[in-house]
Amino acid sequence: MKFESILEEIDGFGPFQIFIIVALCVPRLVLPCHFLLNNFIAAEPPHHCDLSTLDDGGLFSNLTQEQKLVIGIPSREDGRPEPCEMFAEPQFQLLSNVSNGTHMPTVQCQSGWVYDNTTFTSTLATEWDLVCSRKGISKATSSIFFAGVMVGAVSFGALCDKFGRKYTLLASYIVSVVFSYSSAFAKSYLLFAAWRFLTGFGLAGVSLICLVLGIEWVDVEHRAFIGVIGGMAWAVGNMLLAAFAYLVNDWRMLIMTVSAPLGLAVLTWWWIPESARWLLVNGKAERAEFYLDKCAQINKRPILSSKLKMEALSNTEIMENSNKSYSYLDLIKTPKMRQLTLLSGFVWYGVASTYYGISLNIGGFGLNIYLNHFIYAAIELPAKLLVYFCVNTIGRRKCQAGTLLLTGTCIAVNIFIPKDVWLARTIVATLGKGLSEASFTTLFLYTTELFPTVVRQNAMGYTSCTSRLGVTMAPLVLMLDEVWKFLPDVIICSVAIAAGLVSLCLPETLNVRLPETIEDIEHPRRNDISSFSIENTDVIVGLQSTTDIDQ
Repeated sequence: MKFESILEEIDGFGPFQIFIIVALCVPRLVLPCHFLLNNFIAAEPPHHCDLSTLDDGGLFSNLTQEQKLVIGIPSREDGRPEPCEMFAEPQFQLLSNVSNGTHMPTVQCQSGWVYDNTTFTSTLATEWDLVCSRKGISKATSSIFFAGVMVGAVSFGALCDKFGRKYTLLASYIVSVVFSYSSAFAKSYLLFAAWRFLTGFGLAGVSLICLVLGIEWVDVEHRAFIGVIGGMAWAVGNMLLAAFAYLVNDWRMLIMTVSAPLGLAVLTWWWIPESARWLLVNGKAERAEFYLDKCAQINKRPILSSKLKMEALSNTEIMENSNKSYSYLDLIKTPKMRQLTLLSGFVWYGVASTYYGISLNIGGFGLNIYLNHFIYAAIELPAKLLVYFCVNTIGRRKCQAGTLLLTGTCIAVNIFIPKDVWLARTIVATLGKGLSEASFTTLFLYTTELFPTVVRQNAMGYTSCTSRLGVTMAPLVLMLDEVWKFLPDVIICSVAIAAGLVSLCLPETLNVRLPETIEDIEHPRRNDISSFSIENTDVIVGLQSTTDIDQ
C-alpha cells in the first residue's frame, strides 16, 4: 500500500486536487434540489370543490363567490371550507345564519377542485388533481424517486468498480439530464413517475462517484476536508432549492431550473481525471502514469523519470489478478469483509432512518414554506463544520458514535418535555437534526475509508441501498403514533442509539492509508503514514527489492 507515498511526491493536495473538488461540487449542488424537490412540486395548495354543478342558472348564479362557498360547501371549525366535500344541493338558508350546516347531506366533489394559486402557480396536485382520495399518489412520488436511487446505487456501484469512475460518472450525468428534463415535459402522471424513477437512478451514480473520486485523489490528511466539502455543497444546494422554488412557482419550470447545473457538470467532465488508484488496482499502470504526470505538472512538482516511476508503480497495489472482476459477493466472501459489510450496513440504515425520521417529525417555525425550508437547510452548515474538526481530532469512529448517541439523547429528552414548552422542544429538536446531519456527513467519509479500492463503489452502492431502506421505513414508523403517540420517538431513539453502539465496533481510519485490495482488510499491515513516506527517489527504486515491507 504505497500509493500515498507516490502521491506525496507529486503533492496530494495541490491545484490539481482543488480543481477536482470544484468540478465535482457542481453536480453535488443538484442532489438536494432533486432529493427534496417533492416538498415543492408535490405541494398541496388550499382547495375546495368546484361548485359549477350547483349552478342552475337561477339565484345561485347571482351570488358572490363568498356566498356560493357558504351555501355550497361545509365549513371546518376554523371557518375554512372543506377541501373534499360539498353539499348535495345549495343550502340557501345558511345565508341567514340560522343553521351551521353540520347535519346536512354532503357528497364528494363532483366537478373537480378550485385551487389557491397564491403560493404555487402549478404543482403535481393541481396538474392532475392529486388531492383528497388521490392524495397518496402525490406522496408516492418521493418513494418512486428514492426507489430509483436505491436501484441506481446498486447498479452504478458495480459499474463503477468494473469500468472506472470517470466514464461511469459521465453515464450518470447523461441519464440524470435526459430523464430530469423528460419528467418536466411529461403529459401524464404515470409517465412522470417513470421519468422520476430514472432520474433518481442516474443521480445515485452522481452522489456516489463524486465523493469517491474526490477522496481517491487526495492524501490522508485532506480526506476529511473532501468529505466535509461535499457535505457543504449539499447544504448550499439545499438552501438554493428554497430560493429557486420561491422564484419559480411552476413545477415544470422548477424541475428544469434545478437540473440546469448538470449541463455545466457535463462540460467540466472532460477535464476530470480517472482515479489513478482504480487504474493501478486494475493493472492499468501506463494510464495511471499519464494522470500522475498531469498531477505533478499542475502541482508544479518534479515528474519522476519513466523508468523510475514504472518500477514504483509495478510495486503499488496491483491486484494478484488484474483481470479479476469484483462484485457485491466479494463484500461477504471473507470473514473481516463480511463483518465490515454487515456492521456498516446497519449503521447506514440507522443514520438514514434517524435523519429522515427527525426531519419529517419536527414541527415548523410557523413561517412560510420557503423560509422554513431555508432555515432547516442552514442548520446543516454548522453541523458539517463541526464534523470537519471532530473527525480530525477525536477520529471517525468516535465522531460517528458520538453524533448518533447524542441524536438519540435529544429525541429521548424531547419525549419528556411538555408540548406547551414549545421553545425548549424546538431547540432540542433542532439540535437533534443538526447532530443527525453530522452523523450522515461523517458516515459518507468513513465508509469510503473503510472499504478497499477494488470494491469501494460496490460498498457505497450497498450502503446507499440500506440507507434508502431506512428512508422508506421512516414515514411508516411515524404512522405508529396512532398506536401510541410516543412510539415513533421511542423507535427512532432506539435505532439511533443502537447504530451508535454498533459503529464503535468499526475500525478507526484516522491517518490510515486507504486499503486497496481485500487482502489489505483480511491481513492488515502497519498503516501509520510516517512509516510509508518516501524520502527520495532512491527509496522508490528500492521498493521493488524490499517486498518484505509489504508483509
